[in-house]
Amino acid sequence: MPDDLETLKAQIMAEVYEKRMLLTSIRDRREGWTLVSGLWSPFYVQLRLLSSFPETLQKVGKAMAILLENEAPDVNKIIGIAFAGVPIATAISLESKLPACHTRKMVGVRNEEDLQRAIEEYGQHSMIEGIIEDGDVLCIVDDLVTRMESKLVARAQVLAEIERRNVRNVSCDHIAVVVDRQQGAAERAKEFNLRLHSLIGLVDEGVPLLRSVMSSEEYDLVSGYLANPQEYPPPE
Repeated sequence: MPDDLETLKAQIMAEVYEKRMLLTSIRDRREGWTLVSGLWSPFYVQLRLLSSFPETLQKVGKAMAILLENEAPDVNKIIGIAFAGVPIATAISLESKLPACHTRKMVGVRNEEDLQRAIEEYGQHSMIEGIIEDGDVLCIVDDLVTRMESKLVARAQVLAEIERRNVRNVSCDHIAVVVDRQQGAAERAKEFNLRLHSLIGLVDEGVPLLRSVMSSEEYDLVSGYLANPQEYPPPE
């Protein structure tokens, strides 16, 4: 397996497309997709399937481990967001030897208000699986980010669990994702003084890496949408 980060990125993007973890309205689904954020998109990234492709997942783990070592050397523990972030965090842990925890899925929680209600109902049950200790520097791990909302909810869940466990001097200001759709997440992270670490920015790196594997029609659609999404309304 290559150690060069740029080579790993190129291989990961090609495999994500070829193994249909990146779908397009031309190749896969004419009507496109409405994302959790409410945005309509002519393509969809579904990295939840990564664990079905262990060789690709291993490359993701290696690349993300290199990314964190370069950009966040102070991180000493990672927390995978259920469900997609859990195998990714495990893969990173195996490569980097950083201990990994993961969040528990809380049904019906889509924002911080939902989270507060769920915490009240959850009682004394742990919202995080794994060990968190005094002085830990945590990094939340997930598959992709669009506008940051789900990551803010996950961070609030982690902070609530830290308080519940009464551990001290723990920070949770790092967030690492495989793919950033580059649709506002970086700006939102800055608003909250968070550090977003993205392996692949879809606009700047991801789509250009697909030029040789996508059809020209698909490439023009996806790159055009990412440049000017307002010019691509949902099909009738």
